[in-house]
Amino acid sequence: MSKKLEGKVAVVTGASKGIGASIAKALADEGASVVVNYSSSKQGAERVVAEIVGRGGKAIAVQGDVSQQAHIERLFSEGKKTFGRLDILVNNAGVYEFAPLEGVTEDLFHKQFDLNVLGLLLTTKEAVKHMGAEGGSIINIGSGASSMRPPNSTVYTGTKAAVDAITGVLAKELGPRGIRVNSISPGMIETEGVHAAGFVGSDFQKMVETQAPLGRIGQPDDISPTAVYLASSDSKYMTGETLLVSGGLR
Repeated sequence: MSKKLEGKVAVVTGASKGIGASIAKALADEGASVVVNYSSSKQGAERVVAEIVGRGGKAIAVQGDVSQQAHIERLFSEGKKTFGRLDILVNNAGVYEFAPLEGVTEDLFHKQFDLNVLGLLLTTKEAVKHMGAEGGSIINIGSGASSMRPPNSTVYTGTKAAVDAITGVLAKELGPRGIRVNSISPGMIETEGVHAAGFVGSDFQKMVETQAPLGRIGQPDDISPTAVYLASSDSKYMTGETLLVSGGLR
């Protein structure tokens, strides 16, 4: 049984836990060699790599804060040194911090925009230099927040609305080079970050469970098959798309 991503190389940012870890493992299961990027959680990233290798896959962990140009360059040169090429980039690294309007500060804005928007742009700019004549696939991780626009999320939702728009622009810009750019907008997914932010067991979770047609919050493995689809030739005639994966909540 041939695997969908045999011979391909993927970089997944923010892949030490949550959605990123799940995507890294799913891409590896389909045959891709994966660069598991992390900013602070070395242990988490090494655990993801060990799991991939334990299942017969190929992966390395590379530290790097993708809001910083020098770190981004190192991330791709390490990946290139080990695996020799690049076909897939998953821009998953991101942060969120919710605050009402009166709690919005310069710091709050820059922390989220620098990583979620500028970091995504700089990472993509670097990745594109390493993609060959056969093109590639770039997958941005947006958020259902950009269409649902919950209160107290002006900055975060602003970053994810920017990701939606950037996905459309880059699809047009990079299409002639055979590079496809799509994004996934997850709904509420049960991850370490969501637990840490206190969303699990909250009114927000109850709202999702009562309003989402599928009646539950999501798990990381509800997202990763869509990433595999967008990374593979199954979606070869698709670019500039934003797929909402939210249990039907919109």
